[in-house]
Amino acid sequence: MDLQKQIAALQQMIDESKRIVFFGGAGVSTESGIPDFRSVDGLYNQKYKFPPETILSHSFFVSQPEEFYRFYQDKMLALDAKPNAAHRKLAELEQAGKLTAVITQNIDGLHQAAGSKTVLELHGSVHRNYCQRCGKFYDAHYVKQCGGVPKCECGGTLKPDVVLYEESLDEQTLNDSVRHLAKADMLIIGGTSLAVYPAAGLIHYFNGKNLVVINKGQTQRSTGANLTIDAPIGAVMEQIIVR
Repeated sequence: MDLQKQIAALQQMIDESKRIVFFGGAGVSTESGIPDFRSVDGLYNQKYKFPPETILSHSFFVSQPEEFYRFYQDKMLALDAKPNAAHRKLAELEQAGKLTAVITQNIDGLHQAAGSKTVLELHGSVHRNYCQRCGKFYDAHYVKQCGGVPKCECGGTLKPDVVLYEESLDEQTLNDSVRHLAKADMLIIGGTSLAVYPAAGLIHYFNGKNLVVINKGQTQRSTGANLTIDAPIGAVMEQIIVR
């Protein structure tokens, strides 16, 4: 089936669905210019002594906060990025009463910036940062501008409200995700290779009619999808008409 026929099939599924849930990963934001931090290039290898999975771990944050924040401020805070066609279309589907929730592995806040209201952030958000001593809140711009390890006015070290490796996902967010997936009549999985657990395991709670995967490249596990589209998600979603 060529791409236009696949998009036509997607359009028909969306038209007949009333409780759509979207489950997305890094590929949703790459079209906004945010790189997938797992992709490693030569310059990147020269600049950092450790792989991203090591740097973005709880134990590394505790033991080497300077190196953690050098990477985090440089690579994880793309604060000039704007929502792309996928973010905007999902917000439009929610406003039309067809989409009930966005479940995202991303931490960039672009779904909310596009207008989505019900966004379940499995891995937290760069836009929330808390003092580990007194709990005071700081935004991402403060953390970005600090340089070095950002400190609270009380002297405590700030920690981003993101789920680092070795940390557990938020139980309430997981429960809300399961609830939305169990009630959905359509699930669109986009921009993820379904490699990160336990987030990827959530899709087992979907028992609805139509399961669609839109991802550039193969996913790392079988989904039993009714429709699989191998293309950038923004390029696909911008062709969908919300009605």
